[in-house]
Amino acid sequence: MTEPDFLTATRSSYDTMVADYTEFVRDELAARPLDRAMLAAFAELVLVDGGGPVLEVGCGPGRITRHLHDLGLDAAGLDLSPAMIAQARRAYPDLRFTEGSMLELDLADGALAGLVAWYSVIHLPDDRLPAAFAEFHRVLAPGGHLLLAFQVGDEPVHRTDAWGRPVSLTFHRRRPDRVAALLDAAGLVVHARMQREPQEFAGRPEPTPQAYLLARHPADDRR
Repeated sequence: MTEPDFLTATRSSYDTMVADYTEFVRDELAARPLDRAMLAAFAELVLVDGGGPVLEVGCGPGRITRHLHDLGLDAAGLDLSPAMIAQARRAYPDLRFTEGSMLELDLADGALAGLVAWYSVIHLPDDRLPAAFAEFHRVLAPGGHLLLAFQVGDEPVHRTDAWGRPVSLTFHRRRPDRVAALLDAAGLVVHARMQREPQEFAGRPEPTPQAYLLARHPADDRR
């Protein structure tokens, strides 16, 4: 089966900018207490419910996966980009990182206690979101938890340059209510949300507000 163009372009772009991107985000989480709070809340929810495997989809160089591990979770990472996976494995050799797509997770039904998509669904076109959320629902165990982070807005932005390197990346900005409705349609119930205003990091102002949704696979779901 031919791979969709957006997946090929996303993989190639992150392969191209792996070194610059890794350096740029290296200390980002330390500067964002609200981001850490959402990750901590997710981790506590998973642990209170007994723990279990957690996957970060679109893990990039692995810093969020590492943070989840440090919060006590059995966390692993997955990413489209082989260069990003290689970087993550070098940085965190004690953790598990796998190359793959969030649209086709190589996991059994109900295999996960938690799933994090930290600014990774932003590269999915609108018509692919229902399939991605259905896949998240499939691999989460009943009672399992989901955390999404994404940029708020109404129009996608396409970038052809990153740190002076040629890329082809589309950033899909979305309203939290719309994303929550799509999660609900996939059988994932949103129970908490946060939106923060743009901040500046490393001399670069964020162009949009940022949104975070916590959702759960209903414990009594028998789909």
